[in-house]
Amino acid sequence: MVDDQREEREERSEPGDVVVVTGAGGMGVAIARRLGSGRTVILADASEQRLGETVRALSAEGYVVRGAVTDVADRGSVERLAATASGAGRVAAVVHTAGLSPATASARAIVDVNLMGTAHVIDVFGTVASRGTALVCVSSMAGHYATLSREEEYALATTPTDGLLALDVVAGIGDDAASAYCVTKRSNHLRVQAAALAWNLRGARLNTVSPGVISTAMAKAEAESASGERMMRMLEDCGAGRTGTPAEIADAVAFLTGPGSLYITGTDLLVDGGQAAWIRCHRTA
Repeated sequence: MVDDQREEREERSEPGDVVVVTGAGGMGVAIARRLGSGRTVILADASEQRLGETVRALSAEGYVVRGAVTDVADRGSVERLAATASGAGRVAAVVHTAGLSPATASARAIVDVNLMGTAHVIDVFGTVASRGTALVCVSSMAGHYATLSREEEYALATTPTDGLLALDVVAGIGDDAASAYCVTKRSNHLRVQAAALAWNLRGARLNTVSPGVISTAMAKAEAESASGERMMRMLEDCGAGRTGTPAEIADAVAFLTGPGSLYITGTDLLVDGGQAAWIRCHRTA
């Protein structure tokens, strides 16, 4: 009975709790809706227009939401976001969805946003995290396909953020956007693993979620790209038979930021309909 009462208290949002969501796309909006009731939502995006439209829509639905134009590739911009969030109340959850894909961006832009942006979010919010804060970085199942050496993975995990661009594994990406995507998404997993100790010492947690093909504008662009037919065929071959939905990613994030996952940190949750498992065990070519 006592444990049930404690769990109910833990699940209840406290007045003054703040949820930060980077990225005002399909996943970010679904996550803001899932986590935002009874809390202040700080929604961040690089596009002022998209951010304004999304803030107005969420406000009309009854959410307390503030927009913060933020370029995650710029550490100073992330620092301003963290200051805004911590000034609004206790930072209960941070969900980093901002990212770029090969269908929509160059290799350099992918490195700047997916690699450097995620490293900035982990570093900066690590300074404002307090007991109970949970960070989830949205990575990708593509991170599980990166073929890196143990030395390269260690370097991506532990090199100070301002030295990441000088690493051979990063410089070697060149103009290959697909390679940039796989390497940067694997780096998200590794940076979270390496940061788990520091976050634990603050009483806070961080994890990654790796979506498969989710019904968002980014996935639509991927489906219409040169590799789109192969990507969609894999959904049939692995038995899933469909794309995932933003709400399913929001459910996974709600678990990782909620009271049911208090002993989970420094790890990755695949939400891909079984695609990665099929590739490892059943794909023949």
